Amino acid sequence: MLEGARGPRRGLELERAVEEVVQLGRRELLAGEEVPGQVGKTTQMRVLTWNLFHGRSLPGSGRDLTAEFAETIAGWAWDVALLQEVPPWWGPALGRASGASARTALTSRNALLPLRKALATRFPDVVKSEGGGSNTILVRGQAIVEHRYATLRLRPERRVVHAVRTADGVWWGNIHAQVHSDEHALADAREAARELLAWSAGAARVVFGGDWNIRRPIAPGFVHLGGNNIDHVLARGWKRVGARLLDAGTLSDHNPVLVEMEAGRPSKEEAIASIEAVLGGDAADRPPTPEAIVADLAADRR
Repeated sequence: MLEGARGPRRGLELERAVEEVVQLGRRELLAGEEVPGQVGKTTQMRVLTWNLFHGRSLPGSGRDLTAEFAETIAGWAWDVALLQEVPPWWGPALGRASGASARTALTSRNALLPLRKALATRFPDVVKSEGGGSNTILVRGQAIVEHRYATLRLRPERRVVHAVRTADGVWWGNIHAQVHSDEHALADAREAARELLAWSAGAARVVFGGDWNIRRPIAPGFVHLGGNNIDHVLARGWKRVGARLLDAGTLSDHNPVLVEMEAGRPSKEEAIASIEAVLGGDAADRPPTPEAIVADLAADRR
């Protein structure tokens, strides 16, 4: 029995939550081994996931960094970028700089947005997250034919999942899960996975990435392709080719993660292994067991 600062009941609740996700993921992955739907011609893709820290640097720069972020993102080779903690007015500028289409979903702290924008643009390191938030998806090289979003929670902060379908039939989902609560983050991941799988019903390929706010993300129906710390990319109908961190200098407090993948379905063994042994640690392929996941969650509370 796991006992953290909040006692054995808390540990058992965590263990049940993780085990439920593991079992559900097994069933959905095996049931979905043959996925119907028209497969587009795209067979290899590069996806970037990055939390932009509300457009700030570390240490702080004391000024607006729109141009620096736009230039940095535009300079990398990617096909789809999944971005979190994006200033809500940045989407079009990032898209133009990268030659990409942009779709944005607002998250939290967006009341009186014109005032927030004025203050955050002038005093970003004072205003911080109070400048407003959004998630943004950028797509290069093909058209976006559909954009959907769903609210995951309103308390303690509004969190959403949103996704686009590109012309080749692939769905690309983006999440920023609730922070400071592993239970909330796991719940957000599960609900977001359900929404994304419902939207993409019949699609052979789905990508699901973002800031999961948990180091070992589990989303029923998806396999893990790569990540770092709390930023990860999962997918359905894709196999990992490689994953690496990109150099953003002092921009943001997160490392950008680039995952290269190719079309293909993992074997049953690989699919189950990705659920039971998700990536742990900083950019290191050290897959923990489900017991290690639960132990890690409990240890965070000691």
